[in-house]
Amino acid sequence: MFRTPTVHAFIFSLLSFTTVIGQDQRIADSLIIIYEQGSLAGDEKLELLRKLSYNEKRDLNKALSYAEELIVLSTTANDLISLYRGYRQEAEINLQLGNFDLALEAYFKSLETAKKAEYHRGQGSAMTGIADTYSEMGNASNATEYYNQAITFLRTTEDTIAVGIAIINAGDEYFKAKKYDSALAYFKESAAIFEQQDYPIGKAYAQANTGMVQAATGDFELAKTNINQAVAVLEEMEDSYAISEYLTYMADSYWEEDDTGSALDYAHRSLDMARKFGIKQQVSDTHLKLSAFYEDLGQTEQSLQHFKDHIAYRDSVNNLAAVQRMADLRTDYEVSQKQVEVDLLSQQKRNQQIVLASVGVLAAVLLWFFVAIRREKKKSDTLLLNILPEEIARELKEKGEVESVRFENVSVLFTDFVQFSKVAEAADPKQLVKSLDYYFRRFDEITVKYGLEKIKTIGDAYMCACGLPSPDPDHAANTVKAALEMAALVQESLKSQNGLDRFQFRVGIHSGPVIAGMVGTKKFQYDIWGDTVNIASRMESSSEPGKINISETTYNAIKDEFDCTYRGEIDVKNRGALKMYYLN
Repeated sequence: MFRTPTVHAFIFSLLSFTTVIGQDQRIADSLIIIYEQGSLAGDEKLELLRKLSYNEKRDLNKALSYAEELIVLSTTANDLISLYRGYRQEAEINLQLGNFDLALEAYFKSLETAKKAEYHRGQGSAMTGIADTYSEMGNASNATEYYNQAITFLRTTEDTIAVGIAIINAGDEYFKAKKYDSALAYFKESAAIFEQQDYPIGKAYAQANTGMVQAATGDFELAKTNINQAVAVLEEMEDSYAISEYLTYMADSYWEEDDTGSALDYAHRSLDMARKFGIKQQVSDTHLKLSAFYEDLGQTEQSLQHFKDHIAYRDSVNNLAAVQRMADLRTDYEVSQKQVEVDLLSQQKRNQQIVLASVGVLAAVLLWFFVAIRREKKKSDTLLLNILPEEIARELKEKGEVESVRFENVSVLFTDFVQFSKVAEAADPKQLVKSLDYYFRRFDEITVKYGLEKIKTIGDAYMCACGLPSPDPDHAANTVKAALEMAALVQESLKSQNGLDRFQFRVGIHSGPVIAGMVGTKKFQYDIWGDTVNIASRMESSSEPGKINISETTYNAIKDEFDCTYRGEIDVKNRGALKMYYLN
């Protein structure tokens, strides 16, 4: 059965501290004029970006750029509430686009920021978003756990609508588990809440979800009535994501009643809307649905084409999941190693207690104890330095926190392996992680050699920067040298017969200002934000296999020392045409 829609991020966002309303594209259309004038600053600019990122539904990538700008400016202004909202909007948009790993990362950042700001409603909202993401990824246990946490937490606040959203989404999990009685009870409770609060979009979701339960239990006529009425409301509000999913479900209902014409019409309407708004998961699912329909009708050519399109879009979503699983393997391994050290330390402490029972060896034990403490302190310091730059680790130990800093002159480097997704589909997971580890270990050595700071790896992508946390006047040149050595390493590996999976890669570099700081409380991460990071990423995605693509800014800094080839002005997503150069 087609996966049911959930309310999650698409009806919840705070437009002020006290008022919750639905999204409205007309608001975004009116505010874009003010944004383009560039006349606002400070709190007014933050509020403008928040409303734009929330209400812009016609172009989700544009909405994402507003959210990213909100994050950067909020970090600079140390405005935790606005920063929470920026992360949350970034998460919600990525969830709509099917970028589940990015959505989950942003939701957890929004949760940590809300906790730091003691913003209780924000904490509950972030928990709901985390649950929504796990739900979309098919992780029912994690989704249920976070929904329960969100409901319990939000009931302690005055945010009744947020409670309703968490309840309806929890009901959706029961629906997917085919526990229809429980699902219907949750949908009815949420409907009552939305009715009491006069929240139209919430009422529409509750009505449509109730219709899906009715369809699943055989009452197709009542189901179609409820879903059609809900879709009419959502069309008025231009809630494209939900409409697309509900239309596909309507196609299922008509197909069950042998009304193939209506079923195909609804499925194609869903596909057109999903394509228009770039909802990858929905495009993939609807292609699969149409493939099945046409196969049953004996129209094999159309069925095969839709199945091919389903595979193409499915891979664009599932590859993220595969990369995330491989990243989790690396994380689990690192955590297990640290756990071994913790267990060893605990055993040493127990041994100390036993030995201390013998007064005759007290002096020797005390001496060993202090030596062990110094050894373990050195070990913990080493572990911290493996996670954070030395200056940042020192600041964290001295102050208990790390302040965000703006660096004006930094070069950011991104790498990405070509055809990695295809290899990941068929490769043995352990072998694949071993291959990634081979490259990343050597990349780490190269970054140390040229004074670059490794920021993070995301699946098969590697990100580092030069010029922070200590300024480097030669940041661009050193980054280019590192890129050239990485390229030489990868080229050499293509000839190797070491039994590892081998890849070609792309590199992108851009230079400019960034905001740097530390995120997280349990798993620290030193990270950077800003337009420079985004453009560096675009340089990588606009590169070609085996090439190092640099921006005009980086080129101007290194052109006297390195040979480059001008590529011309190339269109970049959300940025327009940018001048690019290949490093020879």
